Amino acid sequence: MSETPNKPVRVWADGCFDMMHYGHANALRQAKALGDYLIVGVHSDEEILQHKGPTVMKEEERYAAVAACKWVDEVVKGAPYTTSLKVLEEYNVDFCVHGDDIVTTADGVDTYHEVKAAHKFRVVPRTIGVSSTDLVGRMLLLTKSHFTLPNPDGSPHVPHETVRKMSEGSLPQRSPYTGISHFFATSRKIVQFSERREPKPTDIVVYIDGTFDMFHVGHAQILQKAKELGNYLIVGLYDDQTVNQSKGGNYPIMNLQERVLGVLSCRYVDEVVIGANKVVSKEFIETFRINLVIVGMINHTKEDEEKYYKDPIEMKIFRQIPSPSSLTTYEIVQRIIANRLNYEERNRKKQAKELQEIAAAAGNT
Repeated sequence: MSETPNKPVRVWADGCFDMMHYGHANALRQAKALGDYLIVGVHSDEEILQHKGPTVMKEEERYAAVAACKWVDEVVKGAPYTTSLKVLEEYNVDFCVHGDDIVTTADGVDTYHEVKAAHKFRVVPRTIGVSSTDLVGRMLLLTKSHFTLPNPDGSPHVPHETVRKMSEGSLPQRSPYTGISHFFATSRKIVQFSERREPKPTDIVVYIDGTFDMFHVGHAQILQKAKELGNYLIVGLYDDQTVNQSKGGNYPIMNLQERVLGVLSCRYVDEVVIGANKVVSKEFIETFRINLVIVGMINHTKEDEEKYYKDPIEMKIFRQIPSPSSLTTYEIVQRIIANRLNYEERNRKKQAKELQEIAAAAGNT
C-alpha cells in the first residue's frame, strides 16, 4: 500500500498483449485489485521482435485493445521490455505486477530483476488454459479441439495429429505457460468479470449480437459505438455449434466460455447473453427491455435482416451502424497462416526457452 495516507495506490503492469485475450484481462483485473489506479505499459513491435519474435497484431491495435479493457486506467505506448525503477518513478508508481510465468530478455535476463531487488514487484497467478502462443497454435493446427468437450474420463481432448507427433517423440515436453490446455469457465470467474449492475428503468438498453471470436480492437470499437447510442449495453454471444455451422473450418477459435470472458472484459459492456439465439424475437426484446437493436455492416446482409431481425425491424428499433474498424477474426487467422513458418519458429523457441528456465529454477531450489 502507499506510504502516504489516503494517497491512491498506483500500480504498473506491462507486456506485449498480442491478441489480447481473457488471460491478459484477468491479469490486469488482479493487478487493479491490488491498488487504485492501473497503468499498463505496452511494448513496441520492435522491442518484441528483438526479444520474443514477430507479433500477430500491429502496434496500434495492441495499444487500443489494452485501452478497451475495463480495469485499465492509462496506457503507456512503447514501454521498455525490461521494467526499471526509473519507469516506476517516472509514472509515480508504487509497485509493478506480473503473472507467475517467467519473462526474460533475448539474453536470458529476468526483465523484472531491478524492481524485484527493490521489493516493488507483486505476483498474481496466471490464467490457466490460454496464452497468445496457444492461440497461434490453434490456428496453425486447424483443430476443433479447443471447443470440443474433454474425453469421458475428464482428460482433455487431444488432436490425432498431436498424438501422432507425441508418440514419435517429435514434440517436446509442454511448457505449463504456453502449452495448449482446456479452459473451464466457472461462475466465480464470470462474476469477477461482470459489472453486476442491472439496467435502471430510465436506461436506454442497447443490444448487439455476434460471435466475437478472438475478441479484438475491431470488436471493442463497434461495441463502443453501440454503447454511445444508449447507456446499458447487452451483447448476445452465439454458441460454438451455431458459429461452426455458419463459418465452418475450425471456427470459433475460442470456445463460448472464453468468448464470454473476452466480451465481459470490455469497458463498454454491461451484460452478456450466453448462447444467444440468432433470431432476435419480440419476446426476447421485451424480456430484456431492449430499446435498440444494433448490427454492424461487416459481413451483414439483407438476408440476415429478414431472417434474424424481423421483429426489431417491425418494432422500429433496429439500426445498422458502420463498423469503425475493418479488422476481422478471419484477417487475424490469415496473418497467422501467411507467416506460418515465422510463428511456428516463434512458438518452438518460446516453448524451449520456458522449459530451460523452469529446469534452471528447479535446479536452484
